[in-house]
Amino acid sequence: MSVSIVLIARNGAQYIAAAIRSVQQSQRQPAEIIVVDGGSTDATVEVASRDPLVRVVRQLSRGIPGAYNEGIAAARCDLVAFISHDDLWEPGKLDVQAGHMEAHPELDLTVTMVQHFLADGAPIPEGFRPELLAKPVPGFIMEALMVRRRLFDKVGLFDPKFTAGEDTDWFARVFDAGVPLAVLPQTLVRKRVHGTNFSINAPALNQHLMRALRASLQRKRAAAGAPGDPVPAAAAS
Repeated sequence: MSVSIVLIARNGAQYIAAAIRSVQQSQRQPAEIIVVDGGSTDATVEVASRDPLVRVVRQLSRGIPGAYNEGIAAARCDLVAFISHDDLWEPGKLDVQAGHMEAHPELDLTVTMVQHFLADGAPIPEGFRPELLAKPVPGFIMEALMVRRRLFDKVGLFDPKFTAGEDTDWFARVFDAGVPLAVLPQTLVRKRVHGTNFSINAPALNQHLMRALRASLQRKRAAAGAPGDPVPAAAAS
């Protein structure tokens, strides 16, 4: 099975070449690398365009959810995997994940283990849990995800109302729908930690995570036939 890679980027010229190289360190090569550029003002597009597999999509929507959605819409393959401009895949990631999904056609997605690491010279950012640096953890994040396109028809795309935590909301919808998935034991993603990580420093991140949790609880209550709590205006907006 062929795989489309969606790489979202904004002002990532410092890291993006390494990210692109990392997704090609498998015997199985990606069919395409779609770089969704969110209005970079540095050399991100120029650097990315040097690779012949890269197709640059200039983002028309706003925010990270919109970048993912535009990348998915542009993808041509049945399997889609994701990476950010500042993260890295370990060699063989495509071989392991795509091979497992070929062998298990009932699975709609797989994730791998993830090792967080500090960027060179970077202090531990405020709000980051330093214990994540100690050992690999299950990767319910976009960079560890490989998904069949059909799953987006079932659980939907990424909610543009989330300016942060959009992946938490999407994975919650996956869990609530009982989607068949596998957590592979190999550590195949290296998540770079630095002071400008949007996922760490996003304004109102905790509020968005609570919103995702509340929506999950409401779905579970609805599925069980229980009445839901009234939704405050702020949570419903």
